Amino acid sequence: MSIVQNKKAFHDYFIEEKYETGMMLEGWEVKAIREGRVQLKEAYVMIRNGELFLIGCHISPLKTASTHINPDPVRTRKLLLHAEQISRLIGKVERAGYTLMPLDMHYRAGRIKLEIGLAKGKKQHDKRESEKKKEWERTKQRLLRAK
Repeated sequence: MSIVQNKKAFHDYFIEEKYETGMMLEGWEVKAIREGRVQLKEAYVMIRNGELFLIGCHISPLKTASTHINPDPVRTRKLLLHAEQISRLIGKVERAGYTLMPLDMHYRAGRIKLEIGLAKGKKQHDKRESEKKKEWERTKQRLLRAK
């Protein structure tokens, strides 16, 4: 079951591979995510010292959050992935033009997971062509339904 999707990533990038990662979250973050108070629009994944980190993901704290905790909505969160997958991603990201983008946050067996994608940036003409293809698919579906 999807919690939030990053539709902007599909508009701005070609997604070549997808990986499902775990996230290191605090208790108040899990509660806020379950309430749907999360945004991936400006988030990205960065590699530091052989580890993956989610940067820019905004999780709004609940009003009923604990009084002794000072929540930081955009703190850096560590992503959990197997070491061999991380090393493979590092090799691909170091090549020109590739980046890691968060695509989807969802539940898997009661746990909150993040789907990240190995992405290559689109040029402006690629974005226009993608829009034309989507529009043609919609038109085709409308025509098929009309018959």
